[in-house]
Amino acid sequence: MAFDFLTRLAGGLAQIFGSSCETVVHDMNNPKASILYICNGEVTKRKVGDSITVAGIKGVVNDYNEREDHINLLGKTSDGRLIKNSTFHLEGDDFHYAITINFDFTHLSLAKSALAELTSVGQIIADASNSSGNLLQDIFDECLNSIGKPVAMFTKEDRLRMIAMLLDRGAFKFSKSVAIVAEKLNISRYTIYKYLRKRELS
Repeated sequence: MAFDFLTRLAGGLAQIFGSSCETVVHDMNNPKASILYICNGEVTKRKVGDSITVAGIKGVVNDYNEREDHINLLGKTSDGRLIKNSTFHLEGDDFHYAITINFDFTHLSLAKSALAELTSVGQIIADASNSSGNLLQDIFDECLNSIGKPVAMFTKEDRLRMIAMLLDRGAFKFSKSVAIVAEKLNISRYTIYKYLRKRELS
């Protein structure tokens, strides 16, 4: 009865919130093959019979039998998509289930960025122009806000534009900046060095 209820609930939530909402019913007593039911599994690329993972995006959690509910946690996939994660437990004499909700809000983040740009009064730009001590993270965030979309939705042109903006703002004067920026943009260091060399020769 408990399992039937959870599968109906998972199916209903997935239908209400659409394909960006993955819902999963776990058998918490069997962590290595915990997934008993899943809707919209393309969100985290999982299927029935897969193991428990943290927010659906990290490696297997050995001996995972946690009983604490988790609500509205932030997760991030390897390709930069943003996930809101919540997990709720249900236990009985002979079962321990959990229902997990993973909502991909990457596109909503893009809309949020667009709204933020429309309502911005330029305070960050003013601060940037009047300060010579910005940290690399501050510069990166300012450039990201100027482009107006999350890294996960960048095209090749967006990445080149981002590198150019970072260079113009002195971001690559920081120690290990190329490695840090490469990781944030999900590209190789070679790509950044290649672009920087082109700028030096132009």
